[in-house]
Amino acid sequence: MNKHIFYLLLGISVLFTSCIPTQDLIYLQKKDNSETEIGISAIVAKPYRLQTNDVLSISIKAIDPKLVAIFSTTNEGVAGKSESGLYFDGFTVDDHGNIRMPVLGELNVIGFTLDEIRVKIEKQLLSEYFKKEANIFVIVKLAGFKYTINGEIGSTGTKTLFQENVNIMEAIANAGDITITGNRKAVTIIRNSPTGVQMHDLDLTDINVMNSPYFYLQPNDYIYVKPLKQKTWGTGKTGIESMGTIITLLSLATTTFFLLFKN
Repeated sequence: MNKHIFYLLLGISVLFTSCIPTQDLIYLQKKDNSETEIGISAIVAKPYRLQTNDVLSISIKAIDPKLVAIFSTTNEGVAGKSESGLYFDGFTVDDHGNIRMPVLGELNVIGFTLDEIRVKIEKQLLSEYFKKEANIFVIVKLAGFKYTINGEIGSTGTKTLFQENVNIMEAIANAGDITITGNRKAVTIIRNSPTGVQMHDLDLTDINVMNSPYFYLQPNDYIYVKPLKQKTWGTGKTGIESMGTIITLLSLATTTFFLLFKN
């Protein structure tokens, strides 16, 4: 009888330790030390500064389209463009931090914000080619917000979103969400910066993560979702799966015992 109780308690303990708790699966929980208000406005307002290999979409408009035809390329906006089309028609920042535009030639854009580049192009156009009456209108955007995601995620790989600001929750949703065996408490962001590569872990189960400077991504960020320890154990993700594993192991042990000692 004592043996039966022992095996029962052993099975129950394995069942509970191998299951993934609900608290590990819920995003943005208000925990004991959570703040009542999340101040993210300053984080959102921080502009992105261009790096090498970024691709820009630049269009120049005026009252008379003929005036700016010489500056035009096939890249007249991102709407309806495929990712490959944006790559070939856009302006890629080379290793020296420059882009090459028709007539204007090479422009250094490394470290500049999109708004600063827009102003720079407008000033050059007005000083060298046009008068104010031409009503020059310049649009400068990133040709898609690109990031790479890997690990315990529904769809891994390099993704592109056509919006200016992307937070970690949107990026994960766009990639099919974190799998049940993914560690939501330690999602790693790897980011290139002028000072070198930066790495930071985010706890997506804590609402305070919204205050992190890494909550809003930057173009070309790399996201890695680590596996939970339950995945390496292989006992199952839910109570039913774990119980099935235990029953299978007990059946195998019983069968092996009878085969070895039946005589």
